[in-house]
Amino acid sequence: MNFPKIQIQTIDALIGMTTTKPIQRIEQPKAEQEIHQPIAKLSIKTTPSKLSIDAFEARESIGHKNVRARTAEMAQEGKQAALEGTARRAEEGQQLMRIENGGNPIREQAKKHHIKLYSSLNIKFIPQPGTVKINYEPAQVEIQFEPQKVIHNVKIHKPIHEYTPGKVNIEMLQYPSVKIDWLV
Repeated sequence: MNFPKIQIQTIDALIGMTTTKPIQRIEQPKAEQEIHQPIAKLSIKTTPSKLSIDAFEARESIGHKNVRARTAEMAQEGKQAALEGTARRAEEGQQLMRIENGGNPIREQAKKHHIKLYSSLNIKFIPQPGTVKINYEPAQVEIQFEPQKVIHNVKIHKPIHEYTPGKVNIEMLQYPSVKIDWLV
């Protein structure tokens, strides 16, 4: 027995896709930068130190005197020696005038004027300690420093951004279909 048959044919749909990739370009230009540091202000003031040495007494203690002091001293010593010599000679003359009163004034005067051959030995520091006067005033230093601020200029550039979006093209390459047939 022959049965009728149904015959079904189907054709699938075919879809075609074409894509174009997106293009993106980003560029960041460098910033322009200017930095400047002015020189700091520096001021230094000094008062010089003072050193004074007074050696007047030390010079006098070793016999180095100025002309006026030496002349005045010699004049005084000469005057004193002349007065002492006059007084001594007057006294010795008086003793010799009274020779009749007894004694031996000539022998006594000779003993008195006898020269000592040796003098005593003394240690003397030349110049005497403490005779040099030293005065020192240290220097004064005043420093003033004023730093200057940094001058900083920056110019920023925005990024350059270019974008081309991608595309997708979809097309139907084959449409679907269904075909039904009867076979008897």
